[in-house]
Amino acid sequence: MSSPNAGPHGSVYEFRPTHVVPVDGLPSWAGPDPSRPSAHLDPLLPVQLAETSGDWARIVCANGWSAWVDGRLLIALPQHPPRTNGILGTADDPRPLLAALERALAAYRELMEQLAAGSIDLDTFRRRTGALRIGAVIDGPSAWLLDPDQGRWYFCDGTGLQTYATVEPSATFTRDTG
Repeated sequence: MSSPNAGPHGSVYEFRPTHVVPVDGLPSWAGPDPSRPSAHLDPLLPVQLAETSGDWARIVCANGWSAWVDGRLLIALPQHPPRTNGILGTADDPRPLLAALERALAAYRELMEQLAAGSIDLDTFRRRTGALRIGAVIDGPSAWLLDPDQGRWYFCDGTGLQTYATVEPSATFTRDTG
């Protein structure tokens, strides 16, 4: 997702997005001043946070264009977890978790098909999907995968899983058997 671009004075920098624009897009300004409007940014546009000034954030786009936005509205992208000597802390095989995520997605898709075909009603759809939990962000070789049974987000770069964050136990993860 990164690409080299011409930076200041012709230097080359690596674009690594840190945020995306919200789904409604975002107005931008030439400076941290509301009297200097600029372009409206497209929804989910990847941007790199360059600096902040109060609630203002200067962002840089993949093509090197820079603008100021309301930084409170930017959506942060997950970053790689810290590593110890460049080696993942565990050698757990990610394939069983990926298979479980695939099954949950297939079950959800099947229920969506049944709802669209009219073979189940909305209440039945809600009841049958109530126990489904899935979470996956794939960005090239990096993946962040939710294991709802363990209440953990894992980071995976293809070589193994490393706990990235734990999820607070809540009613969200209570299994509905009905």
